[in-house]
Amino acid sequence: MKRWAGMALLLAAMATAGCGGGDRPAPGPDAPRFDPAFLMNNDIWREQRQAELLQPDGWTSLIGLHWLELKAHYIGSGSTSGIRLAMGPPRLGMVVHEAGRYWFMPERGVAVQVDGKPVKGRIPFHADDEPSPTMITFDGGKGTLSLIHRGPRHALRVRHADAPARAHFGHLEYWPADASWRITARFVPHDAGKTLPVVDITGLTTEQANAGAIEFERDGRTWRLEALGEPGRPLFVIFADRTSGHGSYAAGRYIDLDTPDDKSQVVIDFNRAYNPPCAFTPFATCPLPPPENRLDLPVEAGEKTYVKPAQEDAT
Repeated sequence: MKRWAGMALLLAAMATAGCGGGDRPAPGPDAPRFDPAFLMNNDIWREQRQAELLQPDGWTSLIGLHWLELKAHYIGSGSTSGIRLAMGPPRLGMVVHEAGRYWFMPERGVAVQVDGKPVKGRIPFHADDEPSPTMITFDGGKGTLSLIHRGPRHALRVRHADAPARAHFGHLEYWPADASWRITARFVPHDAGKTLPVVDITGLTTEQANAGAIEFERDGRTWRLEALGEPGRPLFVIFADRTSGHGSYAAGRYIDLDTPDDKSQVVIDFNRAYNPPCAFTPFATCPLPPPENRLDLPVEAGEKTYVKPAQEDAT
């Protein structure tokens, strides 16, 4: 059905491009360009984008972010738990910080698994910046518990397939696809090892690898964005623009880029600018646009602000 829906959108766009009414002015040089292959690829990308958000472990499945402040925390949905989960068993287990490491001990009689194997006793609880992060599942696999490390602090990240943000998800809105916003940019490499300080939504500043900048032309001007990532690898851009808070998400948007080619060129497609996880959940730790990436330019392309449906707001 999604494939047919995508084809229907494509045909409608092509019809709009080729069948102007007698009272409709001829499209100007800045009008959206309706290339069939571009529109189809963009439609596929949008479907994949929404599918990823709605995965059982996608960003819309988050139900909690709990910072660990004590040496031991009892976890569960019951009123006697020190960390109160929005979903799950009344007593799930206990997290202990001991000798610089974290451990998890499940509550007796509660079904908990790691890598598909039942957990019966105390196990090491590895964070997301360690080689093999621990993913604890509960509620028959619907719920997951993981440990994240941000600066000097650790937190429990909790997901559940029945999360309200996922169960009552609305829909993503976009500006009309416009091939003029798919731009071949110049990649300007930085010196090896350069980093860029990036602040996240919790106020934490971290130094991110900053392989280089990209420069592109728009509206008769040259614009520049700093790109995050290692040299010779795909890049990541966090940016804000004049639509931020006025059509697009106020805290900025993200774009993924391929590795620059041997001519130091890379395509930046603003039609594929997307909202950070914080647009959908309060339980994420999203990095924010650095000052260098705040464009005095209205980027009327890509994903618009997500509006939560009434059902989600009521939960």
